[in-house]
Amino acid sequence: MEKKLLPLYVLAIAIALNSCNSYYKDVPYYQNLDRSHVSEEKITNYTPLRIQPGDILGITVTSLNENTTNTNAEFNANSKSLAGQDNLADGFRVDADGAVHLPYVGAMKVAGLTPDEMARDLTSGLESDFKKPIVHVRILNFKISVFGDVLRPDVYTIQNQHVNINEALALAGDLNITAKRQNVLLIRETGGKREYIPIDLRNKDVFDSPYYYLKNNDMIYVEPDKTKYATVDPGYRTTTLAISAISAAASIIVSLLLLRKY
Repeated sequence: MEKKLLPLYVLAIAIALNSCNSYYKDVPYYQNLDRSHVSEEKITNYTPLRIQPGDILGITVTSLNENTTNTNAEFNANSKSLAGQDNLADGFRVDADGAVHLPYVGAMKVAGLTPDEMARDLTSGLESDFKKPIVHVRILNFKISVFGDVLRPDVYTIQNQHVNINEALALAGDLNITAKRQNVLLIRETGGKREYIPIDLRNKDVFDSPYYYLKNNDMIYVEPDKTKYATVDPGYRTTTLAISAISAAASIIVSLLLLRKY
């Protein structure tokens, strides 16, 4: 009796081992990270966000006038324009030539500058009109899109303009268990070109990738695995079960043949 049941024992063990191997291969993040001790590494792949055509800039200028702090309403994104801007409630738009048109300084080339670099240059340009001006610049339309097999697919507006792929996925509620962690796709449009960048979240090398830190308008697509499709397509689920049954039967037959041989 035990000899007859041996193939079933072998099959059960094989299925369990295969399930465990599949989990450790496909599900955990950063599988090649040594978790037995604290480790550190230098960050070398971060580059500051740079202004590009189409960006909408929020600019505030504060200056001193007879020891009183005065916010210049002409630069306040919530005030009416005194310099011909169409809609200051949306900030100052960078045109196709990479310039922004501002009160007092006129057209200012800003494409390629970081917000801090622009603030520094604008401060210099306003010193003849303001006493000790303090300038703050922020990109108002900085956003990323996360879609596919995540908990909350959506378009997310980023306030601090410093976001990486892990933070973006966290905003979307993380990947579902059925998501392919080895096949996350980053879609980026820059310089008139569109890039499709594959990301493998199972590998800790993602932290060193030049694409780890996101840019404005980046899109992240998370591909689902076949089990996700099986939950919504009865035909596919039936076919999958049939194939699994055939595979199991084949394993039993092979095991029986081996037992007869010995």
